[in-house]
Amino acid sequence: MTAAKDRVRLWLRLLKVVRGIEHELRDKLRREHDTTLPRFDVMAALSQHPDGLKMSRLSGVLRVSNGNVTGIADRLSEEGLVERVAVPGDRRATVLRLTQAGQTEFATQAQAHEGWIDEMLAGVSAAEARSMAERLQAFAEAEERREKEHSHA
Repeated sequence: MTAAKDRVRLWLRLLKVVRGIEHELRDKLRREHDTTLPRFDVMAALSQHPDGLKMSRLSGVLRVSNGNVTGIADRLSEEGLVERVAVPGDRRATVLRLTQAGQTEFATQAQAHEGWIDEMLAGVSAAEARSMAERLQAFAEAEERREKEHSHA
């Protein structure tokens, strides 16, 4: 078998595993927390930035369009889980951040999420998980460098 075929097989297996895990996470978030994976992702990103993020920065962190984030932010805001805060000196800009209720709700969801992942990947040792994660991170960083080189070319 050629290296190219081996790499295609790897890609297809990664995709199958990721799609299966993602499907299970979406289902569990919906059933057990009455939420969606995109909402969870927005709250997760905001939990990493206690001072909040501008919408454009949040979109960049999540690698989705501003439009996608705006709808989710609107619903989370209506539910009191996030708040929009004006940016001093920039009338058009707002920062989105978790409210206290949002922090509490996200902590509950994140704990459940961690447990689900741990259960789904129970067949992978801690050492294997670290090794695979490091390898995938190195791959992601190499891809980002290639993207930057192509965008400057």
